[in-house]
Amino acid sequence: MTQLTQKPPMSQDELKTLVGQAALHYVVKGEIVGVGTGSTVNKFIDALGSIRDQIKGAVSSSEASTLRLKALGIPVFDANDVGELAVYIDGADEIDGLGNMVKGGGAALTREKIVAAQSRRFVCIADESKLVDKLGCFPIPVEVIPMATSRVVRQFAAMGGRASLRLKTGVPMVTDNGQHIIDVTGLQIADPLAFESTVNQWPGVVTVGVFAHQRAQVCLLGTAAGVKTLDFQAPEKTGALIAY
Repeated sequence: MTQLTQKPPMSQDELKTLVGQAALHYVVKGEIVGVGTGSTVNKFIDALGSIRDQIKGAVSSSEASTLRLKALGIPVFDANDVGELAVYIDGADEIDGLGNMVKGGGAALTREKIVAAQSRRFVCIADESKLVDKLGCFPIPVEVIPMATSRVVRQFAAMGGRASLRLKTGVPMVTDNGQHIIDVTGLQIADPLAFESTVNQWPGVVTVGVFAHQRAQVCLLGTAAGVKTLDFQAPEKTGALIAY
């Protein structure tokens, strides 16, 4: 009797590779693609290198992604030098059933929002552990001007949250924009849109890492059964898609 060998479950790294490759389906031939930041996006960038001759280039949301794109021979444009982008592809620290996200674990949240706002479609790539019923389990990043740090920490405390300055090798971490990050725990985000709007109005806040105004339209979720596509609204026509 032949004994069947059961395949071991895919690792998180393998799931990231899977969704990174699947995201190529949303890249529009002959156009500039918006590219996010993080370990899952790195897998997408690696996959993007295989079709670099079919796109004009990319707009990047971080210095780290820019270096990786250029190393693969993909031209990187300044966001100010291009118009609307067909698609922005990025990861998430959390995503809910409506496409609202928490982002900023990699400290690129401000630039990520800028590129997302410049794009017609936001495609989120993530593994299934990032899908949540309600945002807030992952610490919520907030980029702040340094002189406002203590006051913003107190404002979150008044809301019932616990905010702390993000450190790197014992000193405040500095973003690509020259600012600081605070991470907020202890909050459950019942209304992501209202929460984002409120915090973004606080003096000294550059942006909060809740993406509700720039939520995802599509999420490619890496699962043990393969890539699951979550559509949060009817897909738009964006031109000829590249198959991988």
